[in-house]
Amino acid sequence: GAPARGQPGAAAEPAEFIRRALEFKSQGAQCYKDKKFREAIGKYHRALLELKGLQPASGERERDSRAASPAGVPNPSRLSEEQSKTVEAIEIDCYNSLAACLLQAELVNYERVKEYCLKVLKKEGENFKALYRSGVAFYHLGDYDKALYYLKEARTRQPTDTNVIRYIQLTEMKLSRCSQREKEAM
Repeated sequence: GAPARGQPGAAAEPAEFIRRALEFKSQGAQCYKDKKFREAIGKYHRALLELKGLQPASGERERDSRAASPAGVPNPSRLSEEQSKTVEAIEIDCYNSLAACLLQAELVNYERVKEYCLKVLKKEGENFKALYRSGVAFYHLGDYDKALYYLKEARTRQPTDTNVIRYIQLTEMKLSRCSQREKEAM
């Protein structure tokens, strides 16, 4: 007998979702290498969509329906611990890569860059790329205090990274100029 089509999602195994997500993610990475950033963004979004299929109560509803389990944890009955770890790793990778793609655009949407990086940092607060890119995004959004915070966090992970050092200098210049202006305005 063919599997009943009636129940959406019931037919596909978690492993199947994860396999497809990994496939889209590697296609995204290839597009990125080929400098096809728009296509890459599409692939990373598809990968994340596959993973959404694993989390029946993702989004706002989960707070009420599964108050007992920690927020953001996929339904424990369906995923093994190893699968949960894989899902998390794919998500971190996809959001980091999405931020990288967005930063390649002619007109960068720094709001989105910030949003994706903060999603990564929620899952992995130590993530160097996400810390650095958050700092860059906050810098361009004009929030220099936050920019400096994230950039300095990034520097503690990779003290010699020249990009981080350069952005810290830029941010400190902006901050000193701002305080200069405030003094003059007094």
